[in-house]
This record gives sequence, C-alpha cells and structure tokens, in this order.
Amino acid sequence: MILNRRRFIGTGIATGALLSAPTVWGQTKAKVVVIGGGAGGATVARYLAKDGGDALDVTLIEANPIYTTCFFSNLYLGGFREFESLQHGYDKVAAGGVTVVTDMATAVDRAARTVTLAGGQVLPYDCLVLSPGIDFKDGSVPGWSVEAAEIMPHAYKAGPQTQLLKKMVEEMPQGGTFAMVAPPNPYRCPPGPYERISMVAHLLKQKNPTAKILVLDPKDKYSKQALFEEGWAKHYDGMVSWVGPEFGGGAVEVRPDTMEVIVDGEAQKVDVCNVIPGQMAGKIAALAGVTDDSGWAPVHPDSMKAKADGNVYVLGDSSAQGDMPKSAFSANSQAKVAAMSIRGELTGSRVFPAKYSNTCWSLIAPEDGVKVGASYEPTPEKIASVESFISATGEDAALRKATYEESLGWYAGITADIFG
Repeated sequence: MILNRRRFIGTGIATGALLSAPTVWGQTKAKVVVIGGGAGGATVARYLAKDGGDALDVTLIEANPIYTTCFFSNLYLGGFREFESLQHGYDKVAAGGVTVVTDMATAVDRAARTVTLAGGQVLPYDCLVLSPGIDFKDGSVPGWSVEAAEIMPHAYKAGPQTQLLKKMVEEMPQGGTFAMVAPPNPYRCPPGPYERISMVAHLLKQKNPTAKILVLDPKDKYSKQALFEEGWAKHYDGMVSWVGPEFGGGAVEVRPDTMEVIVDGEAQKVDVCNVIPGQMAGKIAALAGVTDDSGWAPVHPDSMKAKADGNVYVLGDSSAQGDMPKSAFSANSQAKVAAMSIRGELTGSRVFPAKYSNTCWSLIAPEDGVKVGASYEPTPEKIASVESFISATGEDAALRKATYEESLGWYAGITADIFG
C-alpha cells in the first residue's frame, strides 16, 4: 500500500475515533507524564490528549524545543534534503491539549510516582511513559568517547552532529578515506548505517570521486545486505569496502587525536571517521529502574507496559520487546498501542488486541529506494513478526523510484502524525 500523508493520517484519525475514551465527569483528571518527544513520546501524548476527552492531563517533557528527526537525516548527508526539513516544533502538540515542558528529566521516583526535572520542578503522575531514545555504551569502541564525537562524530542523535559529519565529508581531501565504525546489535535503525554509507558515497561521487569508504563492522551480516551491496557495486563501483569481523571489523580501536583506526593492531590513517557506538536505552530509563542487564527496558508485548512497573510504559528504541526493529515507524506504532492501554486503565475505555507494524525505507542512489518491513502481534514471550516483506535484488528502475517516492509520503505522514 502506498503511504501518503493523507492515508497515513486518515488511518490514525479513524483508529483514534474508534477508540475514543468516554468523558469522566466530576473526577480529577488522571495525570500522564511522557518523557521524550520523538516518534514514540510525542505520538502517545497527542493520542492521549486527543482521545482522552476531559479525563486525562497529559504532560510531555522534552529537552529540545525543536526536534530533529534521525530518520531521513541520511538524506540530508547525501544532499537530498535540507536540514530544516528534518526539524519539527511542538506548537501543534501543545495546541492539541498537551502541556509541553522544555526541560530534562533527571529522576523518577516510582514509589512516589514523581518525575524531577533539571529545573527543579517535580511532576506527579498516575501513569508514566518513557520514550527517551538511545544513549551510547561507554567503551564499546576503544579510544572513543562522547567527548571525542567532535572529532569522530556519531551523528546517531540528529542535530549538530549530523551537520558536523556532512561538513567533514564535504571538506575531505581528494582521494581521501571515510571510515565508519558500525554498531553491534541491537541498535537504532538497522539499515541506517548502510544507507548512510550510500549517501556519503553519493556525495563523494559528486565532489570527490577518487575517495574511498571503509566500513568496519562487528556483525557477520546486516539489514538489507544484498540490496546495499548490489547498489554499491552498481552506483559506486570500487568506492566502498566492507570489513566484517572475520577480517578485523569486530576488533577496532580509534585514535581521534591522530585520526587513525586500528584494525587487528594495524593503524590506518583516515580523513573522516564516523563512529556509531554500541547503544542502550536512554539514560532516564535506567534511572527509573526499568532496564535490565542488557541496557534495554523489557516490556509486556500486549501493551508496552514495563515489566518492572505496571505504572510505567516504555516505547520505541529504549524498549526490549522482541522482533520489532528500533525505528520511528515502530515507535509510532507502539505509541498507539500504549495510548489505547493507558486510556483503558485510566478511563475504562475499551482496549482492542494489540497489533504493530513497521517499514524501513533506504535510499541507495537517486530514485533507487528499497524497503523492508513486517506486521507483528504479541505473544506471551515477545512481540513477534507474523508477516514480512523486503525489496528484491534486480528490481527495475520504475519500482525503485516508486519505493523512494513512497518513503517521501511516509515521512510527511508520520511527522504530521507525531507533531500535528
């Protein structure tokens, strides 16, 4: 199905109308606090405010007044989008009945059911939703730290890092080397690093055609591998070299001060190094005590409720839920399930069986788009994939162009669904 803005939003509106909660008269409004204003958090806040009638008091806490989407940021790197097209404010979220607080959540007291903000404000809640995205694991790439990101950017939290990485690629010397240290599983947006390689290759092909790209990867395989490798051979022949763990991709050290990567003990000078480190749930999830030894937050598959606390929900990248990838589409889908569950608990509205979906699009070259996706249902153990699809190698140009155009419609639709 082609997902354009009208169809995407229309589906959400129809679902919201169907599940709308009854008004609760003469009672104090139940307080829902949402931490994180991305694809999961802003969506759940909007749907709760829209469908909760007069029964819910919804507060969204987000540190950034303008949200820059990590999804589609690779297209900015490749020159296919302006940076401003990735940026979204919260005016329409607030206009929809959500109290938007621009601050950082620093503590959660689950016994008292309160959230403390960096500015000192303490907010009580009846239900808490955590959707803080990712943080990086210290030491996952020897020699790299968050401080070193000004020299070797991660650009896996979109914003200034994304702009810095593009500037570095544009200023590479002719014939220079771009290196990426790819992340171990699990991580945000499984095809993301490889779409980024495609977009950097596209940019270099225009500006620096003798440059080389080195991908150092701790994984034996990665999302859409056959599609990316086919595309790199077709569009960027000889430019991209992928080094898996068998040849040292899993034993990488970096030296930011000298711009070197160390692969199996051998140093190689590079001109730009994009380090995407190992990842874990956003810090506030650990501070709230809902993560486990994996660094992610286990949830109940039928509701996205944290297994550690029945009054807390965890959405999107931070959750450990099963088969769904950590993607914006997934977070948006999970948010709607969580909103229905929260309304049911706080207002007595009807709760329908949970269903989830995801699609991840990637651009390999101009009008050469590919996708992978699935539908999911909860089982007692996890959210499980029940039906999946993926683009095929060897597809004709018209189909690839249509896939790319479909992704543009999806971005317009989902950002409207998230931010209003």
